[in-house]
Amino acid sequence: AALSLSSCPPSFHHLSSSPNPRVSAGHRKQHVFCCKNSQEDAKPSCCVQDQHQLGTRRRGFMLDLGFAAFSFPTIASNAMAKDIEVAEGYWVYTDDENKYKIVIPKDWQMGAAEPRGFNNITAFYPEDGSGSNVSIVITGLGADFTRMESFGKVDEFAETLVSGLDRSWKDPPGVTAKLIDCKASKGIYYIQYTLQNPGESRRYLYSALGMASNGWVNRLFTVTGQFMEDKKDKYSSEIEKVVSSFSFI
Repeated sequence: AALSLSSCPPSFHHLSSSPNPRVSAGHRKQHVFCCKNSQEDAKPSCCVQDQHQLGTRRRGFMLDLGFAAFSFPTIASNAMAKDIEVAEGYWVYTDDENKYKIVIPKDWQMGAAEPRGFNNITAFYPEDGSGSNVSIVITGLGADFTRMESFGKVDEFAETLVSGLDRSWKDPPGVTAKLIDCKASKGIYYIQYTLQNPGESRRYLYSALGMASNGWVNRLFTVTGQFMEDKKDKYSSEIEKVVSSFSFI
């Protein structure tokens, strides 16, 4: 349910409509990217819509968020970050432009590339080919999106997101999506769910979603950590710590 480029808010038009095979269980190298937007590109082109159109647009937007968690390009490069001493083995990445910070394991990598689109995306990953990573997606919103409740309560939001990703009912069956847990705290939605393609290992995802303004438009911040089932013991608590540490500054 992708949105057109002229709709508001802008969609992840550079993403595929299904999980990217480059980040499947057999993928050996995780690539990440950070895209900077110009003010003109990031400005939403809003229009008046009826309630049915608004509901459809919100649902499509949430599905794009799900696919964004595991859709990365093939270009990677080094990027600069601010290293602030915290707990042993971790450091704090601070984005002064977008006004957020997040705790990252010191041995994780950060890369950069420039996809087409309206989105700002940054991600971090352990360089072990495990398929584990944490991504931060920033998306401009329309004037009707003023707080997280604009998408509905957290349980409604989570159910819509996960059910929209699920394709297990198709013939032949596609990806199976299952909701594990969801909660809201201090204006941020936290959602845990799994995705599993037929014949592949289960992928665990833990997301935190919050909204903030850059002074002229509201933006949605989606932080998603993921790891494969066979790496659950190694990365589950670490990735949950990273995602939970996200905060606005």
